[in-house]
Amino acid sequence: MASRRSWRPILEVPLYVNDAFLAHYNKPARARLRGLARNPTIPADLLWRLVDEQLKEAGFALTFRKEWTDEQFEALADHPDRKVRELLAQAVHVTPEQRARLVEDPEPGVLRALAEGPDWFLAWTWTPQPALPTWAYERLLERSPRLELIMADSPWLPQDLRARLWPAGSSPAPADEPPPDRREAEAQAGADNEWTRVAAAADPRLPADLVARLAVDPSPAVRLAVSMRPELSEEQRAAIEYHVGREDRIRPARWATDTRDPEIQRRCVLSAHIGLRRSVACNPHLTTDHIAALAIDVDFAVRLLLCERHPDVAPETVLNTYLEATTMTRGRLLHHPSFQRVGLARLADSPDPQARALVVLDPEAAPKLIERLSNDPHPMVRESTAGDPRLSPSRVLELFDDPATAGAAAANPHLPVPVMHGVLTDAATLADEVVEGKSAVYLGRWSPDQLPDED
Repeated sequence: MASRRSWRPILEVPLYVNDAFLAHYNKPARARLRGLARNPTIPADLLWRLVDEQLKEAGFALTFRKEWTDEQFEALADHPDRKVRELLAQAVHVTPEQRARLVEDPEPGVLRALAEGPDWFLAWTWTPQPALPTWAYERLLERSPRLELIMADSPWLPQDLRARLWPAGSSPAPADEPPPDRREAEAQAGADNEWTRVAAAADPRLPADLVARLAVDPSPAVRLAVSMRPELSEEQRAAIEYHVGREDRIRPARWATDTRDPEIQRRCVLSAHIGLRRSVACNPHLTTDHIAALAIDVDFAVRLLLCERHPDVAPETVLNTYLEATTMTRGRLLHHPSFQRVGLARLADSPDPQARALVVLDPEAAPKLIERLSNDPHPMVRESTAGDPRLSPSRVLELFDDPATAGAAAANPHLPVPVMHGVLTDAATLADEVVEGKSAVYLGRWSPDQLPDED
């Protein structure tokens, strides 16, 4: 059986949250629970209590714990709630050996979670290591052969096992589709449904006269699809009334994302059409010169897509793209192979608080500098330092008492155990919480007059 994994564009989606959501999410008692779930020194028995009493509040944060001792993992591996064990199966930083502890779990949902591995969207990495030892995957297949379908889509599978399960050439390549007959092509190009016409406009098999008809279609989406066809010259594209704005999300042209032809790549890299430059930025086969040209493109999305797809983009390009990004997945760039953490201390005096907040990632930043930034006037910068072990224990407690940094400080390994217990005691107040308004999260960029009615 061949893998069913197919090329999918990364979704760079901005978020808008209303005031009611912020009041709910940022309440110190709740933020401290999330921080405690990430604290590397939380005792195993307290971790059990946290999960047992506050799974709803702390569960998502557990997914991203960076350190799991065997004692902490074992404390939850036999938890009676299946959801807890599923969470462990897909926690990002659990070791393969720890995760394998669940391979004999009686619940099918836990086995499925093991076969899937951590969420690829959340655990984005350039060099995925196997989530389980090979023997554990083999045991999963012994227990439930149907899990093979799930493993086929998992990027966490060991490559030797993948090669054994799905040898090269085990599935024949799909034959090229024949061109549609004239009647079918006419029907698609003249369909009332806009998206049927969009699909027709992008179909390389469409006759030239129908392409010309769709080039003046009343729909901007149809005209855009025509303008990105491979056979058009730059002059022909410019003659089509299309528009691609900075904030517009478009479907990449597959011919540009897949081609290995350097000349076709060059045409796309140098094209005046933003859509083609965005598309070719996703191409994994670009030359060094093409990457360098796209790295200074005037369109932000081109640079972002380039960073997301190519491990050898220049370090400054990755850093600047991160600082410019406003999307929910911008944090992925901090794990880019070219992103250089050593030396980020140079940003300590930057006028941009987002840049100052990166200093904490520098392993060579001096404790005095981290302590200084923990007193920064901007809450984002203070929060970035609050969980760092280079802080003094007394400063951690001060940040723990500050509502703006309470959650991050609760994750600091210097937090005293009695204070950790107090976090759970204080969380009892959440049961009587009253928040004015309806908590809401919106995807996309919104102006105040565009927001949906919350009533």
